[in-house]
Amino acid sequence: MKKQKTKSDSNSRGSAARKPGSGRVPAPSAIRRADPFYAREAAEYEHPLPSREYVVQVLADKGVPLSFEALCAALDVRSDEAVLFERRLRAMERDGQLMRNRRDAYLLPDKADLIRGRVSGHADGFGFIIREDGQPDIFLGPKEMREVLHGDRVIARITGVDRRGRPEGKVVEVLERANTRIVGRVLDQHGVQVVVPENRRIAQDILVAAGGKRARPGQIVTAELVQQPTKFTQPIGRIVEVLGNYADPGMEIEIALRKHELPFEFSPEAKVETRKLPAKVRKMDWAGREDITQLPLVTIDGETAKDFDDAVYCERQGRGYRLVVAIADVSHYVQPGSALDVEAQERGNSVYFPRRVIPMLPEKLSNGLCSLNPQVERLCMVCDMSIGPTGEIKAYRFYPAVMFSHARLTYTQVAAALYDKDVAARELVGGLLPHLEDLDKLFRVLLKARAKRGAIDFETTETRMIFDADGKIERIVPEVRNDAHRLIEECMLAANVCASEFLHEREHPALYRVHEGPTPEKLEKLRGFLAEFGLGVGGGDEPKAGDYATLLEKVKDRPDAQLLQTVMLRSLRQAVYSPDNVGHFGLAYEAYTHFTSPIRRYPDLLVHRSIKAALENRTYAAGDWDEIGLHCSATERRADEATRDVVAWLKCYYMQDKVGEEFTGSVSAVVPFGLFVALDDIFIEGLVHISDLGSDYFHFDETRHELAGERTGARFRLSDRVRVQVVRVDLESSKIDFRLIEGAPRATERTGKTAKDRAAAKVPAEVKTVPEAVVAIAAPETAAPKAKGGRKKTVVSAAVLAAPRPAAEPAPQPKAQAGRKAAAPGSAPAQPAVASVRGSKRSAAATTAEAVPAQAVKAAGVTSTADAPVAPVKKARTTRKVVAVAVPEAAAASPDKRARKSPVASDAVVAKPTKAAAAKKAAQPAEPVAPSKAGRTAGAKKARAEVPAPEAKAPETDRAAKASKAPKAGEVPEPKKETAASTRKVKLRG
Repeated sequence: MKKQKTKSDSNSRGSAARKPGSGRVPAPSAIRRADPFYAREAAEYEHPLPSREYVVQVLADKGVPLSFEALCAALDVRSDEAVLFERRLRAMERDGQLMRNRRDAYLLPDKADLIRGRVSGHADGFGFIIREDGQPDIFLGPKEMREVLHGDRVIARITGVDRRGRPEGKVVEVLERANTRIVGRVLDQHGVQVVVPENRRIAQDILVAAGGKRARPGQIVTAELVQQPTKFTQPIGRIVEVLGNYADPGMEIEIALRKHELPFEFSPEAKVETRKLPAKVRKMDWAGREDITQLPLVTIDGETAKDFDDAVYCERQGRGYRLVVAIADVSHYVQPGSALDVEAQERGNSVYFPRRVIPMLPEKLSNGLCSLNPQVERLCMVCDMSIGPTGEIKAYRFYPAVMFSHARLTYTQVAAALYDKDVAARELVGGLLPHLEDLDKLFRVLLKARAKRGAIDFETTETRMIFDADGKIERIVPEVRNDAHRLIEECMLAANVCASEFLHEREHPALYRVHEGPTPEKLEKLRGFLAEFGLGVGGGDEPKAGDYATLLEKVKDRPDAQLLQTVMLRSLRQAVYSPDNVGHFGLAYEAYTHFTSPIRRYPDLLVHRSIKAALENRTYAAGDWDEIGLHCSATERRADEATRDVVAWLKCYYMQDKVGEEFTGSVSAVVPFGLFVALDDIFIEGLVHISDLGSDYFHFDETRHELAGERTGARFRLSDRVRVQVVRVDLESSKIDFRLIEGAPRATERTGKTAKDRAAAKVPAEVKTVPEAVVAIAAPETAAPKAKGGRKKTVVSAAVLAAPRPAAEPAPQPKAQAGRKAAAPGSAPAQPAVASVRGSKRSAAATTAEAVPAQAVKAAGVTSTADAPVAPVKKARTTRKVVAVAVPEAAAASPDKRARKSPVASDAVVAKPTKAAAAKKAAQPAEPVAPSKAGRTAGAKKARAEVPAPEAKAPETDRAAKASKAPKAGEVPEPKKETAASTRKVKLRG
């Protein structure tokens, strides 16, 4: 945009300067000669004006806003130059270099604390300003967004901070309007037609003005804006194109093309140039090229491919290999500055939609003259490499040539011939089989070199859509990636590396494919996440690709490998095009560029031109390489977004008749408002909103990639397995909503021993080897006197009987109690260990096999179930029977922490005997007497130290030591007196 304005500015100035009778121009003054860019202006224009940089410099030096007259005086602009100079100032205003205040004085935005940026809208009506200086984005409320649209370039001022602590701003001036045409659906609101934009980032409806084409409500149209929005009015547009009904075949692609402003029609000039191109290679085109038509080159692509831009050949060369990669020579037909070149640069790359391709070049070139079709001659650029037995590239050579493709093969055919030894496939390949076998051997060598280099190799699943006759999805199938795919990929990588090294050594400008390592912030989050699993990535503050590859190799066999790989992948930056060679982190290359696809990528075409220029000892000047790199990176992202929109709509259409059905899947993303779940088999993604996760407050942990419940402790993490139900499919927004049915057990827990695990390993063996226990609870038979205050006393005691259960007898299961927290998805079942007194307000006593050490059994003098003394449990005016509940040993092994909260899991209370009591009881039989409050409390504490609660954490070392101090066999606890207060504590503990 800036370039076009500068050009129009110069044209108007040049034409004005050539007016007849303009007279003799006086020599420039000292002030004008002080312009640091005066020589540049004088060389470009017949009558130079003060440069833009000089205008900014003078305003900065003055330190105050200047009127037009004052600025002319400061820059010594003559009266006959005033009109042209004012045009330059207006152009600077449009570019955001200057602005005028209410007094019509010029000032610098930076001096006035004004910020330039581009608006990024949100579907909910608010937006942000993406600052050009790279500082944090500025929040714009719905009121401020009324006068701008998504993509507009503005000058804004920070007015404060919003409730989230983000800087909040106010739009001061709109520099550039980004939207001139908007595609959307026509709606009739009380007799007034509006167009609802398909781009959800544009939250304002477009009022339909008279004079355009007529459209019915519900149809998709293109509206041309005749009035941009203001603080008080909506945008107004005129319908210029009616695309059709929403569900028409191919409508989703038509919408995406216009929504993302993808060029899909070639200009008349480009069409004229295309018609002038020959239909085949001419003899005159052979000049300066090598003849490699006898070399048995073949193309290997997918079954549906139509443009073939690479061919390969391999043969043994001593202990190593010779690899020839021939790439279509697009640069021969698309000359710099031509109409075809302008079209190719504007598009940046081809866009591949399901069932439709928007090519970068006209079909005559992309599918014909530049496509390496079989059995025809084609012009090409060749990378001829000598590769050693360990995979290193010893030598390479680039040269233009004429080739002849001997076969058009597919990945499936090559895989069948090489790896499946399919007879039909091998017959089809015929005499090319030995060369393909050499190619496969070289591939194995390059794979070893790749692993040694430390390149990252993420495993991903790609999908392919099968369509019906109406153009809608019939089914979605995974795209199987066999070794034939990887074979061609390694050959292309080798050629790309040679191209980047060739240009880098000759210091020739070019666009490199740059992939930087993780940012410090992302690296810190990654390491925090990995620490939860006892893992880490090496390399310190600047890890290498090999550090990532080492970790991937380490976790590849874990059940949570997919989770770890996804988080590692998201910690990396996106690859871009740039003239600055900083290497490719993921591939572990110091220099890397794209050379192998000039039919569908404009950067590859530029690399071809640069290589040709370097071979001829000249320099190819493409223009501003930085701007070209940014543009190509943006067009690549634009194509990806458009493709995602089309695929999302098709998937929604496919899921329309599946509302109510249940599917299993994996959590593919965790966001503050819920979970995105990717369904198995059909590879479709939808949202489980946070409100459907359960009755709890869920908190988002960005580092752990999880949502955790505040009350229940339920956690949902990336890659968790869940079962969901389809509850809503919205074609208009291309969204699918799920409802959580259940969360399957998750294989994302930390593995390995913790400090508490190691402490638990030191507990005496007898504590952990009690196979089973029977708890006998006797109900009171006599009424106890009331305690002080009128409260009733209830004395409860329990005797532990060691009695093994027959293997065939099933363990009794407890009944679930109402009002308790439900176990989180994926938790183990509640422990079947219950012992309670029916009719009481609370459980009186309960225990499990793990909670009863052998010392407690010996202390009671119990050697068998027949010898077990049963202490009476007293309660006023009640009589209860003895209830015996068996606790299986298996319950002690469950790792579920939430089981500790069960109301049926309580401590067993055993009185602590003294030495005096032991000596006294050795001579006379003991009488069962209720223990005292102090003795009861001490006994309870001792029992809890000796007897861990069911599912409790592993005991510490000091607790294990205390457990060894339990009474020895033969010692009888001293009878203590029970009080009402201690009885109430026992009831509360139950």
